[in-house]
Amino acid sequence: MRRKPRIPPAPLPQRRGVDPVRVRLPAGGPWATVREHLVERLSGAGAGAVDGMFEAGQIVGADGRAVAPDAAYEPGMFVWFHRELPEEVPVPYPLRVVHRDEHIVVADKPHFLATTPRGSHVTETVLARLRRELGLPTLGAAHRLDRLTAGLVLFTVRPEERGAYQALFRDRRIAKEYEAVAPYDPGLALPRTVRSRIVKERGVLAAHEVEGEPNAVSRVELVEHRADGLGRYRLIPSTGQTHQLRVHMNALGVPILGDPLYPVVTDPVPAGDFRRPLQLLARTLEFTDPVTGVEHRFRSSRALEAWSSYGGWAGQ
Repeated sequence: MRRKPRIPPAPLPQRRGVDPVRVRLPAGGPWATVREHLVERLSGAGAGAVDGMFEAGQIVGADGRAVAPDAAYEPGMFVWFHRELPEEVPVPYPLRVVHRDEHIVVADKPHFLATTPRGSHVTETVLARLRRELGLPTLGAAHRLDRLTAGLVLFTVRPEERGAYQALFRDRRIAKEYEAVAPYDPGLALPRTVRSRIVKERGVLAAHEVEGEPNAVSRVELVEHRADGLGRYRLIPSTGQTHQLRVHMNALGVPILGDPLYPVVTDPVPAGDFRRPLQLLARTLEFTDPVTGVEHRFRSSRALEAWSSYGGWAGQ
Protein backbone atom coordinates (compact mmCIF):
# COMPACT_ATOMS: atom_id res chain seq x y z
CA MET A 1 0.00 0.00 0.00
CA ARG A 2 1.48 3.32 -1.09
CA ARG A 3 1.92 5.77 1.77
CA LYS A 4 0.69 9.32 1.35
CA PRO A 5 3.49 11.89 1.17
CA ARG A 6 4.09 13.82 4.37
CA ILE A 7 2.83 17.36 4.00
CA PRO A 8 5.26 19.89 5.49
CA PRO A 9 3.83 22.66 7.68
CA ALA A 10 2.95 25.85 5.84
CA PRO A 11 5.97 28.19 5.77
CA LEU A 12 3.72 31.26 5.36
CA PRO A 13 1.45 32.71 8.07
CA GLN A 14 -2.25 33.12 7.59
CA ARG A 15 -3.51 36.33 6.09
CA ARG A 16 -6.70 37.72 7.67
CA GLY A 17 -7.52 34.26 8.94
CA VAL A 18 -7.00 32.59 5.55
CA ASP A 19 -4.41 29.86 4.96
CA PRO A 20 -1.89 30.15 2.12
CA VAL A 21 -2.56 28.09 -0.99
CA ARG A 22 -0.55 24.86 -1.11
CA VAL A 23 0.35 23.24 -4.43
CA ARG A 24 2.02 19.85 -4.84
CA LEU A 25 3.70 19.41 -8.20
CA PRO A 26 2.29 16.25 -9.82
CA ALA A 27 4.36 13.35 -11.09
CA GLY A 28 5.12 13.49 -14.79
CA GLY A 29 4.16 16.22 -17.22
CA PRO A 30 5.81 18.44 -19.82
CA TRP A 31 6.95 21.21 -17.49
CA ALA A 32 10.63 22.07 -17.26
CA THR A 33 10.25 24.68 -14.51
CA VAL A 34 7.99 25.39 -11.55
CA ARG A 35 6.86 28.56 -13.31
CA GLU A 36 5.64 26.69 -16.39
CA HIS A 37 3.46 24.43 -14.28
CA LEU A 38 1.97 27.26 -12.21
CA VAL A 39 1.22 29.35 -15.30
CA GLU A 40 -0.76 26.41 -16.69
CA ARG A 41 -2.37 25.46 -13.39
CA LEU A 42 -3.34 29.01 -12.51
CA SER A 43 -4.40 29.90 -16.04
CA GLY A 44 -7.35 31.90 -14.73
CA ALA A 45 -4.97 34.32 -13.03
CA GLY A 46 -2.90 34.88 -16.17
CA ALA A 47 0.82 34.49 -16.80
CA GLY A 48 1.44 38.09 -15.75
CA ALA A 49 -0.01 37.51 -12.29
CA VAL A 50 2.10 34.39 -11.76
CA ASP A 51 5.25 36.17 -12.96
CA GLY A 52 4.44 39.04 -10.62
CA MET A 53 4.29 36.67 -7.64
CA PHE A 54 7.64 35.14 -8.61
CA GLU A 55 9.23 38.58 -8.99
CA ALA A 56 7.91 39.63 -5.57
CA GLY A 57 9.20 36.45 -3.93
CA GLN A 58 5.66 35.44 -2.95
CA ILE A 59 5.93 31.81 -4.07
CA VAL A 60 7.93 29.84 -1.51
CA GLY A 61 9.09 26.29 -0.87
CA ALA A 62 8.88 24.20 2.29
CA ASP A 63 11.88 26.06 3.74
CA GLY A 64 10.10 29.40 3.38
CA ARG A 65 12.52 30.66 0.76
CA ALA A 66 11.32 32.22 -2.46
CA VAL A 67 11.26 29.88 -5.43
CA ALA A 68 13.00 31.23 -8.53
CA PRO A 69 10.91 31.32 -11.74
CA ASP A 70 13.49 29.17 -13.51
CA ALA A 71 13.66 26.60 -10.68
CA ALA A 72 13.66 23.10 -12.14
CA TYR A 73 10.42 21.18 -11.94
CA GLU A 74 10.54 18.50 -9.24
CA PRO A 75 7.61 16.05 -9.04
CA GLY A 76 6.19 15.95 -5.51
CA MET A 77 7.60 19.35 -4.55
CA PHE A 78 5.34 21.60 -2.45
CA VAL A 79 5.04 25.35 -2.98
CA TRP A 80 2.92 27.91 -1.15
CA PHE A 81 1.61 31.37 -1.92
CA HIS A 82 -1.19 33.72 -0.92
CA ARG A 83 -3.83 34.49 -3.50
CA GLU A 84 -5.13 38.01 -3.77
CA LEU A 85 -8.04 38.34 -1.35
CA PRO A 86 -11.18 39.57 -3.10
CA GLU A 87 -13.06 42.61 -1.96
CA GLU A 88 -16.08 41.29 -0.11
CA VAL A 89 -19.26 42.89 1.14
CA PRO A 90 -19.36 42.39 4.93
CA VAL A 91 -22.28 40.30 6.15
CA PRO A 92 -24.05 42.75 8.49
CA TYR A 93 -25.21 40.24 11.09
CA PRO A 94 -23.47 39.15 14.29
CA LEU A 95 -21.54 35.90 14.50
CA ARG A 96 -22.14 34.44 17.96
CA VAL A 97 -19.98 31.99 19.88
CA VAL A 98 -22.22 29.76 21.99
CA HIS A 99 -19.45 27.54 23.38
CA ARG A 100 -15.67 27.56 23.56
CA ASP A 101 -13.25 25.27 25.34
CA GLU A 102 -9.75 23.96 24.67
CA HIS A 103 -11.04 21.45 22.12
CA ILE A 104 -14.03 22.95 20.27
CA VAL A 105 -15.80 26.16 19.35
CA VAL A 106 -19.51 26.17 18.50
CA ALA A 107 -20.67 29.19 16.51
CA ASP A 108 -24.19 30.38 15.73
CA LYS A 109 -23.81 31.70 12.22
CA PRO A 110 -26.13 34.15 10.47
CA HIS A 111 -27.66 33.69 7.05
CA PHE A 112 -25.42 34.65 4.08
CA LEU A 113 -22.12 33.91 5.85
CA ALA A 114 -20.23 30.97 4.32
CA THR A 115 -18.72 28.45 6.71
CA THR A 116 -15.26 28.13 5.12
CA PRO A 117 -13.35 30.02 2.39
CA ARG A 118 -14.53 29.04 -1.06
CA GLY A 119 -14.86 30.84 -4.38
CA SER A 120 -15.58 34.54 -3.87
CA HIS A 121 -16.29 34.10 -0.14
CA VAL A 122 -12.93 34.06 1.62
CA THR A 123 -12.44 36.49 4.49
CA GLU A 124 -16.20 36.90 5.01
CA THR A 125 -16.58 33.36 6.30
CA VAL A 126 -17.19 31.93 9.74
CA LEU A 127 -13.80 30.21 9.85
CA ALA A 128 -11.74 33.25 8.85
CA ARG A 129 -13.66 35.57 11.16
CA LEU A 130 -13.36 33.25 14.16
CA ARG A 131 -9.63 32.76 13.59
CA ARG A 132 -9.18 36.53 13.65
CA GLU A 133 -11.59 37.38 16.44
CA LEU A 134 -10.61 34.53 18.79
CA GLY A 135 -6.91 34.47 17.94
CA LEU A 136 -7.06 30.79 17.00
CA PRO A 137 -5.10 30.26 13.76
CA THR A 138 -5.38 26.45 14.02
CA LEU A 139 -9.19 26.50 14.13
CA GLY A 140 -10.79 24.15 11.60
CA ALA A 141 -14.33 23.24 10.58
CA ALA A 142 -15.68 19.82 11.55
CA HIS A 143 -18.55 20.22 9.03
CA ARG A 144 -20.23 22.90 6.92
CA LEU A 145 -23.56 24.64 6.58
CA ASP A 146 -24.75 26.18 3.32
CA ARG A 147 -24.05 29.91 3.10
CA LEU A 148 -27.78 30.65 3.04
CA THR A 149 -28.57 28.50 6.10
CA ALA A 150 -28.20 29.95 9.59
CA GLY A 151 -27.41 28.16 12.83
CA LEU A 152 -24.91 26.03 14.69
CA VAL A 153 -21.53 25.02 13.29
CA LEU A 154 -18.85 22.97 15.10
CA PHE A 155 -15.16 23.89 14.87
CA THR A 156 -12.10 22.21 16.31
CA VAL A 157 -9.22 23.98 18.06
CA ARG A 158 -6.50 21.34 17.66
CA PRO A 159 -5.72 19.98 14.18
CA GLU A 160 -4.79 16.56 15.57
CA GLU A 161 -8.30 16.20 17.04
CA ARG A 162 -10.26 17.33 13.98
CA GLY A 163 -10.67 13.82 12.58
CA ALA A 164 -12.35 12.61 15.77
CA TYR A 165 -15.00 15.33 15.54
CA GLN A 166 -15.48 14.95 11.79
CA ALA A 167 -16.13 11.26 12.41
CA LEU A 168 -19.18 12.22 14.49
CA PHE A 169 -20.85 13.45 11.32
CA ARG A 170 -19.49 10.70 9.07
CA ASP A 171 -20.62 7.95 11.44
CA ARG A 172 -23.96 9.63 12.29
CA ARG A 173 -23.12 9.92 15.97
CA ILE A 174 -24.36 13.49 16.22
CA ALA A 175 -28.00 14.52 16.53
CA LYS A 176 -29.00 17.55 14.45
CA GLU A 177 -32.32 19.34 14.44
CA TYR A 178 -33.33 22.09 12.02
CA GLU A 179 -36.21 24.51 11.89
CA ALA A 180 -37.85 25.83 8.72
CA VAL A 181 -40.69 28.07 7.63
CA ALA A 182 -42.61 26.91 4.57
CA PRO A 183 -46.18 26.87 3.24
CA TYR A 184 -48.73 24.92 5.24
CA ASP A 185 -50.56 22.17 3.35
CA PRO A 186 -53.48 20.71 5.35
CA GLY A 187 -53.48 17.70 3.03
CA LEU A 188 -49.88 16.77 3.82
CA ALA A 189 -49.78 14.01 6.43
CA LEU A 190 -47.10 14.72 9.00
CA PRO A 191 -44.94 13.65 10.74
CA ARG A 192 -43.28 11.44 8.18
CA THR A 193 -39.83 10.18 7.24
CA VAL A 194 -38.69 10.97 3.71
CA ARG A 195 -36.22 8.63 2.03
CA SER A 196 -34.74 9.21 -1.42
CA ARG A 197 -31.57 9.18 -3.46
CA ILE A 198 -30.14 12.66 -3.97
CA VAL A 199 -27.45 13.52 -6.50
CA LYS A 200 -25.53 16.82 -6.68
CA GLU A 201 -23.51 17.19 -9.88
CA ARG A 202 -20.41 19.38 -10.02
CA GLY A 203 -21.14 22.69 -11.70
CA VAL A 204 -24.93 22.33 -11.30
CA LEU A 205 -26.52 24.57 -8.68
CA ALA A 206 -29.41 22.35 -7.63
CA ALA A 207 -29.37 18.77 -6.41
CA HIS A 208 -32.05 16.36 -7.60
CA GLU A 209 -33.64 13.06 -6.69
CA VAL A 210 -33.03 9.96 -8.79
CA GLU A 211 -34.10 6.34 -8.72
CA GLY A 212 -32.01 3.99 -6.63
CA GLU A 213 -31.05 3.07 -3.10
CA PRO A 214 -31.89 5.97 -0.74
CA ASN A 215 -28.90 7.93 0.53
CA ALA A 216 -30.89 10.73 2.18
CA VAL A 217 -33.26 10.33 5.13
CA SER A 218 -35.14 13.18 6.83
CA ARG A 219 -37.92 13.26 9.41
CA VAL A 220 -40.35 16.13 8.84
CA GLU A 221 -42.66 17.33 11.62
CA LEU A 222 -45.13 20.20 11.67
CA VAL A 223 -44.65 22.25 14.84
CA GLU A 224 -47.45 24.75 14.24
CA HIS A 225 -49.26 26.60 11.49
CA ARG A 226 -51.02 29.92 11.07
CA ALA A 227 -54.07 31.31 9.30
CA ASP A 228 -51.86 33.09 6.76
CA GLY A 229 -50.88 29.74 5.25
CA LEU A 230 -47.42 29.37 6.79
CA GLY A 231 -46.11 26.47 8.82
CA ARG A 232 -43.15 26.06 11.14
CA TYR A 233 -41.42 22.72 10.74
CA ARG A 234 -38.94 20.61 12.68
CA LEU A 235 -36.55 18.77 10.36
CA ILE A 236 -34.34 15.95 11.60
CA PRO A 237 -31.83 14.61 9.05
CA SER A 238 -30.29 11.17 9.57
CA THR A 239 -27.89 11.69 6.65
CA GLY A 240 -26.02 14.68 5.28
CA GLN A 241 -26.48 14.97 1.52
CA THR A 242 -26.04 18.39 -0.09
CA HIS A 243 -29.27 20.43 0.14
CA GLN A 244 -31.02 17.37 1.57
CA LEU A 245 -33.64 19.18 3.66
CA ARG A 246 -34.34 21.70 0.93
CA VAL A 247 -34.81 18.94 -1.65
CA HIS A 248 -37.07 16.90 0.62
CA MET A 249 -39.27 19.83 1.60
CA ASN A 250 -39.65 20.75 -2.05
CA ALA A 251 -40.53 17.14 -2.92
CA LEU A 252 -43.32 17.28 -0.33
CA GLY A 253 -44.74 20.35 -2.05
CA VAL A 254 -43.80 22.79 0.71
CA PRO A 255 -40.50 24.41 -0.40
CA ILE A 256 -38.72 26.43 2.25
CA LEU A 257 -39.33 30.16 2.02
CA GLY A 258 -36.55 32.17 0.40
CA ASP A 259 -35.02 29.19 -1.43
CA PRO A 260 -33.44 30.37 -4.71
CA LEU A 261 -33.03 26.81 -6.04
CA TYR A 262 -36.13 24.83 -5.13
CA PRO A 263 -38.58 24.51 -6.78
CA VAL A 264 -37.22 26.89 -9.44
CA VAL A 265 -33.56 27.74 -9.97
CA THR A 266 -33.21 31.51 -10.07
CA ASP A 267 -30.07 33.62 -10.24
CA PRO A 268 -27.64 32.92 -7.36
CA VAL A 269 -28.06 35.28 -4.44
CA PRO A 270 -25.37 37.91 -5.08
CA ALA A 271 -23.02 39.18 -2.42
CA GLY A 272 -24.54 42.20 -0.75
CA ASP A 273 -28.15 41.09 -1.29
CA PHE A 274 -29.40 40.28 2.19
CA ARG A 275 -33.13 40.34 1.41
CA ARG A 276 -35.39 37.40 2.16
CA PRO A 277 -32.94 34.97 3.74
CA LEU A 278 -33.61 31.25 3.34
CA GLN A 279 -35.86 30.29 6.24
CA LEU A 280 -33.77 27.34 7.39
CA LEU A 281 -31.98 27.22 10.73
CA ALA A 282 -29.69 24.58 12.25
CA ARG A 283 -31.36 24.76 15.66
CA THR A 284 -29.58 22.12 17.79
CA LEU A 285 -26.46 19.96 17.93
CA GLU A 286 -26.20 17.09 20.41
CA PHE A 287 -23.30 14.66 20.79
CA THR A 288 -20.88 12.93 23.12
CA ASP A 289 -17.52 14.65 22.90
CA PRO A 290 -15.12 12.07 21.38
CA VAL A 291 -12.13 13.57 23.22
CA THR A 292 -13.50 14.48 26.66
CA GLY A 293 -16.56 12.24 26.91
CA VAL A 294 -18.73 15.23 27.88
CA GLU A 295 -22.38 15.16 26.76
CA HIS A 296 -23.00 18.33 24.74
CA ARG A 297 -26.29 19.90 23.68
CA PHE A 298 -26.24 23.28 21.99
CA ARG A 299 -29.17 25.38 20.80
CA SER A 300 -29.27 28.36 18.48
CA SER A 301 -30.94 31.47 19.83
CA ARG A 302 -31.79 32.81 16.38
CA ALA A 303 -35.36 33.27 15.13
CA LEU A 304 -36.60 32.78 11.59
CA GLU A 305 -37.82 36.19 10.48
CA ALA A 306 -40.62 35.01 8.19
CA TRP A 307 -42.30 33.45 11.23
CA SER A 308 -41.77 36.29 13.67
CA SER A 309 -42.36 39.09 11.15
CA TYR A 310 -43.42 37.93 7.70
CA GLY A 311 -43.93 41.49 6.49
CA GLY A 312 -40.41 42.48 7.50
CA TRP A 313 -38.92 39.39 5.85
CA ALA A 314 -40.92 39.92 2.64
CA GLY A 315 -40.09 43.63 2.53
CA GLN A 316 -43.72 44.68 2.71
